[in-house]
Amino acid sequence: MNRTLWRFAGLCTLVLLATWAMPARAQMSDMKEKPPMYTYVGFWNVPRAQWADYQKADEADVKVLSQAMTNGTIVGYGSDINLVHTPDGATHDAWWSSMSMAGLMNVLNQFYTNGSATSPALQGATKHWDGIYVSRFYNWKSGSWKGLYTHGGQYKLKADAPNDAVATLAKNLIVPLLEKQLADGTIVEYEIDTEAIHTDAPGTFTIFYIAANADALDKVSAAVQANLKANPLALAAFDAMTDPSGHRDYLAMTNASYK
Repeated sequence: MNRTLWRFAGLCTLVLLATWAMPARAQMSDMKEKPPMYTYVGFWNVPRAQWADYQKADEADVKVLSQAMTNGTIVGYGSDINLVHTPDGATHDAWWSSMSMAGLMNVLNQFYTNGSATSPALQGATKHWDGIYVSRFYNWKSGSWKGLYTHGGQYKLKADAPNDAVATLAKNLIVPLLEKQLADGTIVEYEIDTEAIHTDAPGTFTIFYIAANADALDKVSAAVQANLKANPLALAAFDAMTDPSGHRDYLAMTNASYK
């Protein structure tokens, strides 16, 4: 069997096995693509001596974000402190999510107008960049939390991956697993993101989940390993469509609120 046929066969088997494995609840609307949710993220590399000043500026922005969520402009917001530093990576980020690009821009405009975007704490950052992402597979529990953990796994699709590769993997492998973790209370949110405004080459996607506590990180990891052990063709299908050299992980401490 040539490589293309092997990939196709593996993918078909994945779909069949995933369908057999899903309980009736899991085959409901959460497996389907949802209306696009957009997320704006501001990344900052802040010198360690200025972390406290940055934290105060971040907390001052909560009033704007909370009001925007109350009036329906956004559906969630939060901030992260990176726990695994790299030489050129961000130490902090702040984000908000909306069901429209207009919602993102309306909040951003408020920060430009009120001077928050040019506060001394942000001017002290050595590096800064932004990203705008879109997700069609996501879910969350309503509420506000502090001191949770966000895990992100970034993956790059192979050049010959099908156009619907992300959707196929999401529906048949990723979302069923994360929906169970959400129902169990192990995580409070998940999303599968691609860039809405491309600042990098197309073809990458990121799987994010917010763990309810440190123990939840181990629980999700164990669930992933158990799922792959029970269904080895799932891993074969994932590997057939992704380039391992593009894999990166992210771990942060998170404050988050969702409507």
